[in-house]
Amino acid sequence: MTRLMRPLDGILAVLREARTIAMVCHVNPDGDTIGGALALRLGLIKMDKQVSLFCQDKIPDNLCFLPGAEEFRMPEASGQHYDLLLCLDVSDEKRMGRCSALRAQADVFAQVDHHGTNTRYGMVNCVDGTAPANCLIIYELLQRLGCEITTDVALCLAVGLSTDTGNLTYKSTTPEAYRVMGDLLETGAPIGEAYRRIYRERPPRQVALLARALESLTFHDEGRITSIRLSSQDFEACGALPEDANIIVNYGLDVLGVCMSVFGREQADGTVKLSLRSIDPYQVSGVAQHFGGGGHAQAAGASVQLPLDEAVRQAVECMKKELEKTE
Repeated sequence: MTRLMRPLDGILAVLREARTIAMVCHVNPDGDTIGGALALRLGLIKMDKQVSLFCQDKIPDNLCFLPGAEEFRMPEASGQHYDLLLCLDVSDEKRMGRCSALRAQADVFAQVDHHGTNTRYGMVNCVDGTAPANCLIIYELLQRLGCEITTDVALCLAVGLSTDTGNLTYKSTTPEAYRVMGDLLETGAPIGEAYRRIYRERPPRQVALLARALESLTFHDEGRITSIRLSSQDFEACGALPEDANIIVNYGLDVLGVCMSVFGREQADGTVKLSLRSIDPYQVSGVAQHFGGGGHAQAAGASVQLPLDEAVRQAVECMKKELEKTE
């Protein structure tokens, strides 16, 4: 089995010692945070640990087929005390959302993450900013814990690894990622069927939302930057859910000649979520940090208290400055 050694001793120690564990996924959860949490939970249960899963937002419909997805709860549903509170794929405390309240209910606060902008906010921090997906770190943790990589575990890890690497196509994808995916396929997990459900199946409301998003696509800086925006009225008109926008983020970057893109969408709390993407060698992590967010060099984001059009305008201006730095 493939294993790339990382400095995991601290997180392994607290996982082995804890009996009751609360695991937290980030707001607006994606395949990497959900898949990693579900895989680690399956392994820890076999070690006779009591594991509870929390996320402030609902699990996207296209991930609900993953084994154990029904176990997720809202943070308000917990009145229990835990030996360990573990954040997975959560780059900073703000990304915990309402789950941050669980800190007062745990003895140890730790995290496992792969974002280069991670703030090292835990008592125990396992952060590898070079890992293209958090599920790669979870895979090694499970190996080091002596947990069997069952078909259910492999399915969860494969979904997380695929969704955070653009199905192994992003520049951040490493040889390790391909080797681990091979290991996961060898378990016999139905990974091909999972990919069909995630990448090919689209509810009508999502297709309608995509159509509206593409109508808003605008070119800036002589075609090197694109912007896409969706208002709350767009979501309402399509009967769409917040998760339905997750497929849209890369469309602006896929246009020939584009170096950077921003996708702005209004959220239920009145903020605007900015999703930022770029092609190598251009980086958007600095743009995200300008707005108080974070992420990876070519994939980052932030939430801002601005009107939608103004938020997108400011993001585009920051992107122009980033392009000038690289030239």
